[in-house]
Amino acid sequence: MIAVIDNGGQFTHLEGRALRDLGVENRVVDNETPVDDVLAEADGVVLSGGPSRDESGNSAEYLERDVPVLGICLGHQIIADHFGGEVGAGDYGGYADVEVEILDDSGVLAGLGDSVSTWASHADEVKTVPDGFVRTARSEVCGIEAMRHDDRPVFGVQWHPEVSHTEKGDRVFENFVEIATDYSR
Repeated sequence: MIAVIDNGGQFTHLEGRALRDLGVENRVVDNETPVDDVLAEADGVVLSGGPSRDESGNSAEYLERDVPVLGICLGHQIIADHFGGEVGAGDYGGYADVEVEILDDSGVLAGLGDSVSTWASHADEVKTVPDGFVRTARSEVCGIEAMRHDDRPVFGVQWHPEVSHTEKGDRVFENFVEIATDYSR
C-alpha cells in the first residue's frame, strides 16, 4: 500500500487516483496522522503538494524512517529543507507548462527520456540540493526540478506528475511503486 500524505494541495486527490488507475492500493491520509499508524501498512509514502511548509504536519518525520518517499512540489521542498538544502521563492510563480530536462534517467525518472513537458508551480522551489542528494532534472525556470538521495529511496520532483498536463506522469508513479515494492521485500 502507498500512503499519500495530504499537505493540503489542490491535486492531492489526483495522486491517489493516479495510483488507483495503476491498480495500486493507496490511502490519502491527513498530514497530522501519527507516522507509526501510517507506516504500519505502507510500503511507500508520497508527500503531496500544498500551500505552505508551515502546514506540512508530520511530513518530515517520514524522512527519518526507513521507507521509500516521493515528494511532489511542496513534498520535494520538505525533503530538501529537512536534509539541509535551501528552499526559497522562485522567479516564476503560478502554474504553467514547463519543459524539464532529465539529467539522470534512473529512479522515479527512469524511462522519461531526455525531456518531459510538465505542469508545475514555482512560487517556491529548491534552491540548493542537500548533501547526500543528486540533482536529476532542471529547466529554464528552475535549476532543481528533481533530485534523489544517493543511498536511500527518497525522491523529489517540483512538478505534478498526477495531472493530465504532465507527460509521462504515470511513469513516475509506476517507477516509485516498483521501487517501494522492491524495497519492502
